[in-house]
Amino acid sequence: MTTPLITILDDEPEIRRILTDALDEAGFRTQSFSRAREFEASLKRVTPDVCLVDLSLPDTDGLALVHRLALEQGAAVIIISGRAQVQDRVTGLELGADDYITKPFDPAEVVARVRARLRSGPRQTTQSGNTAQFSGWTAHFDRYMLEDDKGEETPFSHAEGEVLRLFLDSPKRLISRAQMQEMLGGAAGDSFDRAMDVRISRLRTKLREDPKNPRLIKTIYGAGYIFLGDVSWS
Repeated sequence: MTTPLITILDDEPEIRRILTDALDEAGFRTQSFSRAREFEASLKRVTPDVCLVDLSLPDTDGLALVHRLALEQGAAVIIISGRAQVQDRVTGLELGADDYITKPFDPAEVVARVRARLRSGPRQTTQSGNTAQFSGWTAHFDRYMLEDDKGEETPFSHAEGEVLRLFLDSPKRLISRAQMQEMLGGAAGDSFDRAMDVRISRLRTKLREDPKNPRLIKTIYGAGYIFLGDVSWS
């Protein structure tokens, strides 16, 4: 099995050194970059398993970069930023990040979060193939795309895809928050719950659900979620 590759994008040399040392010691391969231009050029040659991305970059908007990564790359994206406000965390998750770590951080926590992301994906389904049909929709997990019955396509992020696949693997079965945390990884608590709320809300929007009465992804208050559609895989 190939050793997972972790890329680090941060313009602070000391941050890059700390992260590289911690991840190398944990047995990962690493690449580090100080500029988004170099980082994005590397993505054309190889897709990392996890991207650690700072938001305060000198040559691009970090949030816009996270959004592009979430939609175009198969890698998990973890934001590492000095922006500690709740709105920054929410925005990062809404744009497709899998996790959000604030500076200053404990390198051991970063390693633990990376390992959690690697344990959670890419998830393997018991069904064959990477395409699922349900309620007039087709989900293409090989290219992160939703297709409606008229052929119109809507992209979804790596993080949103993890949640959608979890639902499609277990239709018409209650999935509790604890089960989601166990299967998708990440630390339990308010941060994980908020991340799930954001991803499910975005999936409902992309599936054109009525926010007041969704027909596919139902919230069972105090218990979890249930996906009500019939699903077939190909």
